[in-house]
Amino acid sequence: MFVRRTDLALEARELWQESAERTSRLLGVKAAKQKQEGYPVTRVDILDERGEKALNKPKGSYLTVDLSTFWQRKADFFERAVRAVGGQLKALVPEEGEVLIVALGNAAMTPDAVGPLAADSVLVTRHLISAMPKHFSGFRPVAVFRAGVLGATGVESAEAVKGIVEQVKPAAVIAVDALASRRAGRMCTTVQLSDTGIIPGSGVGNHRAALNMETLGVPVFSIGVPTVVDAATLAADLLEEAGIPELDETRLRHGKHPLMVTTQNIDQQVRDLGKVVGYAINWALQGLEIEEMNALLS
Repeated sequence: MFVRRTDLALEARELWQESAERTSRLLGVKAAKQKQEGYPVTRVDILDERGEKALNKPKGSYLTVDLSTFWQRKADFFERAVRAVGGQLKALVPEEGEVLIVALGNAAMTPDAVGPLAADSVLVTRHLISAMPKHFSGFRPVAVFRAGVLGATGVESAEAVKGIVEQVKPAAVIAVDALASRRAGRMCTTVQLSDTGIIPGSGVGNHRAALNMETLGVPVFSIGVPTVVDAATLAADLLEEAGIPELDETRLRHGKHPLMVTTQNIDQQVRDLGKVVGYAINWALQGLEIEEMNALLS
């Protein structure tokens, strides 16, 4: 059977439902839908080993915010998106303690630049609180680390982050990275948050050592934006829609390196969503409104 690739728990659940018998129940998984700030939010909880095996993802909570209408640019679209993503993040992370933001990805490769672009909009306060505690006593200590990529640094992201965690001793880590979706329509229209950590480079096929509680010793939360689709997965869906269900995986995945497909407007979309994620982190951790963030980051 052809295996379609996705980093989204929402899509992994959909794939299981497509392949399962109608009478089958997805054991070990719970899903719920709601709306926040007008944007649909789907929560998928993987409860045990049965759920892990079915969806091929670790046990934990996965929240997907659907920002499809974000690109319609309706009234307060940006502010509502920040609050929608920030609200989900705020419900996940500890209420107190220092937080380390880890920006994963390659700033020189647009579809992989979500992490670095988000980091540009995060309010860094750790050094300010240390230097001027009276002036910044109302802020939560936040540090940012741009991990870079193995090809440029020669250091695995997990190795570098582990060293910083040992020195800084944060209460939690929030890792931001690009992801891969199964559906072209979900590229740059969804944000996935989880409390299970992340594998750097998953969005562009470069799987590295995981960043999670086991490897870092502190809770690791992730924010991911799907910016690419695996070409073979896209081709398989298109062939099925055309009435060709029998798929030759060898031919579809021909070549040593997987081909990834992205959107025509990826530059602008990644810049906008990187800012949404960065501002959402500020909203969740500092309780700041958009105008206050603009003033502090200018």
